[in-house]
Amino acid sequence: MSLLDRFIPLWILLAMGAGLALGRLVPGLAPFLDSMKIGSVSLPIALGLLVMMYPPLAKVRYDQTRNVATDKRLMGVSLVLNWVVGPAFMFTLAWAFLPDQPELRTGLIIVGLARCIAMVLVWTDMSCADREATAVLVALNSLFQVLMFGVLGWFYLQILPAWLGLPTTSATFSFTAIVTSVLVFLGIPLLLGALSRVVGERVRGRAWYEERFLPCISPLALIGLLYTVVLLFALQGEQITSQPWTVARMALPLLCYFIGMFAFSLVVTRLAGMGYEQAAAVAFTAAGNNFELAIAVSIGTFGATSGEALAGTIGPMIEIPVLVGLVYVMLWLRPRWGAGSAGAPVLQGKN
Repeated sequence: MSLLDRFIPLWILLAMGAGLALGRLVPGLAPFLDSMKIGSVSLPIALGLLVMMYPPLAKVRYDQTRNVATDKRLMGVSLVLNWVVGPAFMFTLAWAFLPDQPELRTGLIIVGLARCIAMVLVWTDMSCADREATAVLVALNSLFQVLMFGVLGWFYLQILPAWLGLPTTSATFSFTAIVTSVLVFLGIPLLLGALSRVVGERVRGRAWYEERFLPCISPLALIGLLYTVVLLFALQGEQITSQPWTVARMALPLLCYFIGMFAFSLVVTRLAGMGYEQAAAVAFTAAGNNFELAIAVSIGTFGATSGEALAGTIGPMIEIPVLVGLVYVMLWLRPRWGAGSAGAPVLQGKN
């Protein structure tokens, strides 16, 4: 890792602090930023996410993704972790930690349904995971997000609680908001990344593209990440700082979720015989969440000042530092992982 990358936790903490301070001290900043929307998409946050996601997607060797897409073991494990284990685990944690807070509980369940399609690209790139596997898994999550988000929301908010004799929550999620989130936050940077790879290699060759072009654009990922973090916390700085007890209550189940899903994913991938690079891609994909979608859906369904929207906002406050910490755990684990089931060495991470 470069000297700049080694201090990423410090930069992120400073960005979080700056965002909270701006949101608290600058009157009218949060409403101004929130007004810059097209539909449910925040333009300032969209800009940060697009800049953040472009370098990892430009690094993907798209001619190798076909082999990844035919790996039934990888696809099957990721789908089960993301769309069976993850939502069920978050539902359990929400009811265990927030039985007396229906709004926060519902918001937490929605966070669990929004599978990650954005920041996971940064975490996997930092941890030297398989870029091609990550790209395919993110695309797979996007497809299932469109097809299953509303269905699983209906199941976990109405059907399953009714079966268990628990209170139910009525919610109708916007199909348009879900599709828009996928198209904007994955479709645009994916298209730009693929075009960069195709055009760059045809005009100047793969060696120039990977040795000259990619190092030049790589810092954009960190710049976009820090910019996005500042904006997120500026938007909700006053709400978060004025309700520290709520943040603390939400932090416990979120910590259990991110760490629990990550650890369980590593155990499953180890038992499945995956090498380090694929295991890291699966673990970060399963542990992360699409906070932008969770916040947009919560605001669109329950209102901007609702507890559900606050829960969605607290999500990235806990997720970002935890997953950065897990990047360092994976880098420590990398030389200790051993070989995958095919016997291929796993110490050749992509930098």
